[in-house]
Formats: sequence, structure tokens, C-alpha cells
Amino acid sequence: MISSLRGQVQHVGLDHAVVEVGGVGFAVQATPTTLAGLRRGEEAALATTLVVREDSLTLFGFADAEARELFGLLQTVSGIGPRIALATLAVLEPDKLRHALAEGNITVLTQVPGIGKKGAERLIIELRDKVGQLPTPTTPAHSQTRDHVVEALLGLGFPAKAAEQTVDSVLADNPDQSTAAVLRRSLATLGRK
Repeated sequence: MISSLRGQVQHVGLDHAVVEVGGVGFAVQATPTTLAGLRRGEEAALATTLVVREDSLTLFGFADAEARELFGLLQTVSGIGPRIALATLAVLEPDKLRHALAEGNITVLTQVPGIGKKGAERLIIELRDKVGQLPTPTTPAHSQTRDHVVEALLGLGFPAKAAEQTVDSVLADNPDQSTAAVLRRSLATLGRK
């Protein structure tokens, strides 16, 4: 198993980099965030994991061991392979992913291409306890209100990013509002845009 690489970066592509170690160039699949931190000609150190398939050996690289561990954990869920696990880490930072799993936030998880509502529910059920309970900056009622209102706005056809930003700004003004009040104010704000 190849668990890390340290060497000179020979090439950086859209979805991979080539790192030369001891005269051998290793192609490493990585997230855009990880690739953005690599510079051609400079030395780089990556935490890696080797995925062995019947027809291929694929090396995946990460900026740190935490992302590598999450990558492996995601693949323990039925229907989540290395490509979707990597896409998940490309869309969600490790902390945001951990919080989404711990809170059961389906809206955040479905932002990942290839993960629908059922897949997000499966991820939450299987990984919630494994990622550990993290302290959240919001109270549970506040988080629940936010999730309900964002889901309602998505059901009405508003884009996820606009819905989340609007609900967050409405809740920032007065976090103790009822779900109905937050929905009314969010709709009013989105209607003006």
C-alpha cells in the first residue's frame, strides 16, 4: 500500500498530478483544492491511498491524512466508490462534510454530483456515528429550522446556494424565529432579488 508520496511535481492536470519519486512518476488523482496547492517543479508531500481494481491500480492523493481517512470512510458505504468519494471531498471540505454527516444535513450532501437524496440518507445512517459528534455553532432548533426552510425553498425551485445564503442571513438577524416566520422572510428576500 502506498500511503504517502514526497517528490518533485512534474505535471499538474485538471484532475491529477504526476509526482516523481526516485525516478518514477506517479499519477495521483486529487481534488481541485489539493491540485491548486501543487506547483510544477516544486517538492510536494501528499497523503495517498491506492485503490486496487481488477483492471487498474489508481493512486488518490490528499493534502492531509484527515481527508485521506474520510475518503476511505466514504467508500465503506454501499454505492460509494472512489470517484464519488473524491467528488464529495472536492465539493465539501472535510470539516463541512463531518458536520453535514453529524447533523444529518441532506441538503449539503446532495450538492455532490452523484449523490441523490437516498444516497445522502444512506451516508448519514452509516457514517453519522463514525465521524463522531462535533460541536456545532448553532443550536439544534436553529439548525432544524434552517434545514426545513432550505428544503422548502429548494422544493419551490430556488437554487441551493441562494436558498442557503438567504436563510442564513434571515436567521442571523433573529435566530429565535419560528420556521414559518423564517420561510416568509426568506421568500420576501428572494422575491426582491
